[in-house]
Amino acid sequence: METLILKTTEADIAAAGEILKSGGLVALPTETVYGLAANAFDTQAVRRIYEVKGRPSDNPLIVHIADLEALPSLVSELPKSAEKLAAAFWPGPLTMILNKADIIPDAASGGLDSVAIRFPENKTAREIIRAAGLPLAAPSANLSGKPSPTTFEHVFEDMNGKVEAIVEGESCNVGVESTIISLIGKKPRLLRPGGITVDELESVIGEIEIDSAVLERMDERGKVRSPGMKYKHYCPKADITIIDSSPQEFVEYANERGVFALCFDEDEAELKIPHISYGPRYDSREQARRLFSALHRLDEEQAGQVFARIPKRTGVGLAVYNRLVRAAGFKVQNPAGRLIIGLTGSTGAGKTTVSAEMENQGCISIDCDWISRSPGVYDGECIKELQAVFGDDIVTRGMLDRALLAKRAFVNKENSEKLNSITHPRILKKVREEIEHAEKAGYGLIIVDAPTLFEAGFDKMCARIIAVTAPEDVRMKRIIFRDRLTEEEAATRMNAQPKNEFYESRADYKIDGTLGISEYERILAPIVEELNKSLDGEKL
Repeated sequence: METLILKTTEADIAAAGEILKSGGLVALPTETVYGLAANAFDTQAVRRIYEVKGRPSDNPLIVHIADLEALPSLVSELPKSAEKLAAAFWPGPLTMILNKADIIPDAASGGLDSVAIRFPENKTAREIIRAAGLPLAAPSANLSGKPSPTTFEHVFEDMNGKVEAIVEGESCNVGVESTIISLIGKKPRLLRPGGITVDELESVIGEIEIDSAVLERMDERGKVRSPGMKYKHYCPKADITIIDSSPQEFVEYANERGVFALCFDEDEAELKIPHISYGPRYDSREQARRLFSALHRLDEEQAGQVFARIPKRTGVGLAVYNRLVRAAGFKVQNPAGRLIIGLTGSTGAGKTTVSAEMENQGCISIDCDWISRSPGVYDGECIKELQAVFGDDIVTRGMLDRALLAKRAFVNKENSEKLNSITHPRILKKVREEIEHAEKAGYGLIIVDAPTLFEAGFDKMCARIIAVTAPEDVRMKRIIFRDRLTEEEAATRMNAQPKNEFYESRADYKIDGTLGISEYERILAPIVEELNKSLDGEKL
């Protein structure tokens, strides 16, 4: 078959519409990934999608619409929750599963009584749907099991000669398939994570359940309720293993044993083996945009064994992990047999209380504030360096005046950085010694409680990060009482630290530092349980 290559001109969009009306297949761009579209009402056309992709027939497709007015005719009932989500996120990367109308053929729904519907944000996709004058059934435009396509080149490689037309449009700015939520049943259920996060969904319709298949291998006998749940997906030819470790441990492990690394931007300078980055460590949206292109590049580079950096499993990171763990065939290794967890947040946020509760639940905590006061840090050489920067009078009668040092160091960010450059290397050495002691004692979960976790670069040794945050007024009262400061002194110290958003954007887990003791126990128990599963080799 000769495949037409269409652009996004008015004439070519009209041509794509005519092909779809006549039962043909058209690969087209969306904001998530490129889709392979057919008339959703044409059973024969829909079956061709399955044939071209090599897709199992019980794996349902998503029906795409170009205006809200098309929705009621495709479903047998429209719950209020669907209306709320449509108002908040459509057009956009969200798919809703609803009870279907009789007009939807079984071929498009994988034989289910439900239908998955999406209203894409991409302008070209919407124009083609309107040109066709009907809803389009469209999975990703790749051969089944391979990495999804986010560029025209990806689609051309898989679909040229197999479909009537490919529309050469813009690259996909979300980069992973849409979020899928089922609104059938008593409680909304997330079936596939994507660019719309769990927190964003819950802000509109309240609590939702996360299906176990989001993070775990689905039973082969189970019923597929949405795309991306059961079958092998997103897999390059390379043999990928996700390494569940800190950045430092990942680099060391990959350099010693690896043939190829799928890494973060920050790892590249230290890797001595061939590697491809799929984004910065703390930018899950960029990871999502780049992941599938990185998986395609592994094939281009003929990578064999690949060790991959583990993304976080919150926010958009959940979608990245969901795709990557399937690309790895659910192979996840924890080489060290333990996890170092960074605990951080602004002064007065409540880290000490959280740390104590985690110790109650079987972790061991290393208090960097306590270490920073130990004689091993403020030795003679350190004192001289501090005096050179902050004045000789910070030492009185042979004793370091810590209050005066703090007053001068925390007056602004520049002085804080000078203090850190002197003390952090010494603190880090002591922290490593404490970690070794904890390992020898048999602890699997080791907490590094460090208010300057990121400034000191301690986050490089942490496989997970917990951020504790609290409102400024709460923190102000706490540190005035704790450190006997004036309100002005407390404000100066607080202003020298990052805002709550800085910590939260980098965290795997976010903890509200204003809760009561019993609430901490309830919130931290599932976190500790999840962390322990990683140690036991159970895939999350």
